[in-house]
Amino acid sequence: MNTILIKNATLVHEGRRYTADVLIREQRIEQVGTGLSHPSARVIDASGLLLLPGAIDDQVHFREPGLTHKGDIHSESRAAVAGGITSFMEMPNTIPNTFTQELLEDKYRIASQRSLANYSFFMGASNTNLEEVLRTNAAEVCGIKVFMGSSTGNMLVDDPNTLENLFARSPMLIATHCEDEQTIKDNLEKFKAEYGEHILAFMHPQIRSAEACYLSSSLAVSLAKKHGTRLHILHISTAKETGLFEKDIPLKDKKITAEACVHHLWFTDEEYARLGNRIKWNPAVKSAEDREGIRQALKEGRIDVVATDHAPHTIEEKAMPYLQAPSGGPLVQHALVAMLEMVQQGVFTLEEVVEKMAHNPAILFRIRERGFIREGYYADLVLVDPQAPWTVEASNILYKCGWSPFEGQTFGHRVAYTFVSGHLAYEKGIFHEEQGGQRLSFNPQA
Repeated sequence: MNTILIKNATLVHEGRRYTADVLIREQRIEQVGTGLSHPSARVIDASGLLLLPGAIDDQVHFREPGLTHKGDIHSESRAAVAGGITSFMEMPNTIPNTFTQELLEDKYRIASQRSLANYSFFMGASNTNLEEVLRTNAAEVCGIKVFMGSSTGNMLVDDPNTLENLFARSPMLIATHCEDEQTIKDNLEKFKAEYGEHILAFMHPQIRSAEACYLSSSLAVSLAKKHGTRLHILHISTAKETGLFEKDIPLKDKKITAEACVHHLWFTDEEYARLGNRIKWNPAVKSAEDREGIRQALKEGRIDVVATDHAPHTIEEKAMPYLQAPSGGPLVQHALVAMLEMVQQGVFTLEEVVEKMAHNPAILFRIRERGFIREGYYADLVLVDPQAPWTVEASNILYKCGWSPFEGQTFGHRVAYTFVSGHLAYEKGIFHEEQGGQRLSFNPQA
């Protein structure tokens, strides 16, 4: 059905809440108003439902190519759409690492055939591929990813000259994973000396420490200020780091921005005792004080967007001893409802969630015609039922890896419908996959 009329929805959009109708024709929002009608449209009565712009997740690891036993673009994009995420930006630490333009375009080709959500892919930087990185087209690629701390995959960029040149010469956004490698190595050696192979998950935030995060993030900020680079620091995990970012500048004018991830907003180090390696992420989940600092920075505007860092591993991999267990976890299906649960808890407002998960990613990455419920924009929309509690359990988890750190958690909101570029891709538990997502495009000079 090419024309759909959503009636009587409660729109949460650009800081307001109001009742309206939305007419979708083909891929676009044709009209927003009241009392709308259309002779041949399918009508969805959205009375009692919240209508949000689709979430834009600026950091996922969908594991294709090379690691598809953990997840793939098809499986994880379906989970994302069921969770209200209509667009994603995927990271380069696949196998092979995305270090060439040809490998980058291979991922776009796969997504064009297999992704239910809209998509973009970061170009990966290494210590040796600067000239290849500089060939990246800023109108068609979301950014350059630089691992200033090692994580899953061997993509560490630690050569000072390489970093200096990347920040000096890149005309497009650089997104960084910031943890100081030497600090982590030194901490790990201390723990190995004391505990041998018997290190446990609750020691993770002491090994990948707050100090390691701050040293690396402050270095990235200093390089960006020196060279005037557009810098976006991913997954801020400490309260101290939030002081590196300014809060009184309109996002469109910021050159240095930051992201918070759902797990750093939800979990604290107290939960390693219950969840162990299931909440082992890089950077680590840290103290309640760090969580509170990140939440406050998000509300103040020091942190600009909320993402997932969705990074699935098999449950068998996660069950290995701490030193062998990989870092990362699956989140795209549950990120939006977790944020809405924090609204119920009084942590955030609905308007803040929409701003940080839809509007701001679109502004920050200069995405063309997405992230807002505006006439003429692509119809990336989510209808959420705020009175439909459900509990996360194995039977309703859609990730290929089959588990979630939220298992047993009851959420008060449920995604009912998700529209991707005008296509009703998800409807009350049913996927419609006749049409896939689209490649995101960008306004590099915006």
